[in-house]
Amino acid sequence: MKYMNYFDLHINSEFSEGESSIEQIAKRAKLLGYKGFCIVENYKMKNNIEKLKKEISEISKKEKIEILLGFEATNEKELNKLREIRKEYDILVAKGGNPNFNRKAVETKEVDILSHPEKDSKKDSGFNHIMAKLARKNNVAIEINFREIMQCYKKSRVSVLHKIQSNVKICKKYKCPLILTSGALSHLHIKDPIVLTSMGTMLELNLNDSKKTLSDIPKQIIESSKKKQNKKWIMPGVELEWN
Repeated sequence: MKYMNYFDLHINSEFSEGESSIEQIAKRAKLLGYKGFCIVENYKMKNNIEKLKKEISEISKKEKIEILLGFEATNEKELNKLREIRKEYDILVAKGGNPNFNRKAVETKEVDILSHPEKDSKKDSGFNHIMAKLARKNNVAIEINFREIMQCYKKSRVSVLHKIQSNVKICKKYKCPLILTSGALSHLHIKDPIVLTSMGTMLELNLNDSKKTLSDIPKQIIESSKKKQNKKWIMPGVELEWN
């Protein structure tokens, strides 16, 4: 596979539900050829942000790999809290599954990623054309999480794959962004970009589009995040102007 700038935007460290240190993750991600990755944590208190940012900065310089800090909202209350402090971290992930929360996530311009919208849906894929249009309008990427697929078993895996394929088709039709992630809980669970792009082709993405879910689209998310952290940025659509 031709070298590209690959990013895995959903890895959990020991700071939340993961098992590995950020340094272990950085070494493994670099070995697999990633240019960068995002540590996604559960928000507890504001003081933790500075501690995480300091450690991330030190490890990033040491290992020469880009490391981003993300927080995951599991409900509307957490989402509102994380919106208030949006300038202070890199990536905002909404933990999908509940159809109402899926809709809220794609309506929210501060959100960067809607994670596995199909997860808790029994009747359908948890995502539809209305949400896809909103996701495109607000630049909310829909995540295909490798761990969510692999932890399923037999018939349940078939069902999950069918739902994800349905969401991929919707995203392709309405041109809303898609990303592939490992969803790793350990540095040993981070997947080679070749593995993830191959999974993308199994979900009816062509090879070029599958590569983009790990390269171009994550890069666009990162660039958008940098704008949100700019001092001039107040909220979506509102920026200060000065000479």
